[in-house]
Amino acid sequence: MIVIKTAEQIELMAEAGKILSSCHRELRKIIRPGITTAEIDRFADDFIRSHGAKAEQKGYKGYPFATCASVNDEICHGFPNQTPLREGDIVTIDMVVNLRGWLADSAWSYPVGRISGQAETLLRVTKECLYIGIEKAVKGNRLGDISHAIQAHAESHGFSVVREFTGHGIGANMHEDPQVLHYGRPNRGLRLSEGMVFTIEPMVNLGAYHLTIDQNGWTARTADGSLSAQYEHTLAITENGTLVLTEQD
Repeated sequence: MIVIKTAEQIELMAEAGKILSSCHRELRKIIRPGITTAEIDRFADDFIRSHGAKAEQKGYKGYPFATCASVNDEICHGFPNQTPLREGDIVTIDMVVNLRGWLADSAWSYPVGRISGQAETLLRVTKECLYIGIEKAVKGNRLGDISHAIQAHAESHGFSVVREFTGHGIGANMHEDPQVLHYGRPNRGLRLSEGMVFTIEPMVNLGAYHLTIDQNGWTARTADGSLSAQYEHTLAITENGTLVLTEQD
C-alpha cells in the first residue's frame, strides 16, 4: 500500500533532507586518499546527531553502522572499515536521516583523488541516470517511464543496471511502497500522483549487472569484479511539481 504524504509531512522530510545533503557536502571535503570508511562513518554519524537527527540505518535489521560505504566493486551495503582509501578508488556513501520521525535517503559516489577516465565516465553517466529518472518523475507519468529512461541511458554507454536493488517509497518508514525499478519498459506500472514520496537510486556497473553477496549477509558486489557507482535522491510529487528533497546544490 502506498502512503500518500501531506504537504506538512513532505516539509518535515525536506528538513531531514537538508541535513543529509549538508552532510554529503561536507563529505566532499574530507574524502581523500588515506581516510578510512570507518572515519567517514563516524563523521557522518556525528554530523547527523549534531543537527538533532539520527542515522536511521544504524540498528536497522541489525545493521551496525550509520552509513553504507561501498568501495570499487561493492555495489551497495558496504561495511565501513579501517582500510585506508587509495588514490583511484571510488566510494559510495549511503545514509538515511531521521528527523522527528520523518526520513530522507541519499547515496553519492565520490572519487578518491585522481581516478581513471573509465571510472570518471561511470560516475558521470550514473549521475546522469539519476537526473534523467527524476525528469520522468512527474505527476501523470508511470514508474516504467523512470525505469526505461535510466536503463536506456546506462546501456547506451555500454554499462549495465543492477536489477536486484531498487528505489522505494519512504516516509515514516525507510522502505515503503512502491518499488522503483531502474530498468524496464515505458508506459508500464503505477501512475505517479500527488503526495507520493520515493527514492530513485540507480546502481550502474562498468561490466555485467550480476552480483554476489558477501558472507556478512549485506554487502553486494559485482560478480565480475567491475566497478559500480550509485547516486540517489529522495523526491516528492507535489501540486507544484516534483521536489528533490535531498538536492545538494
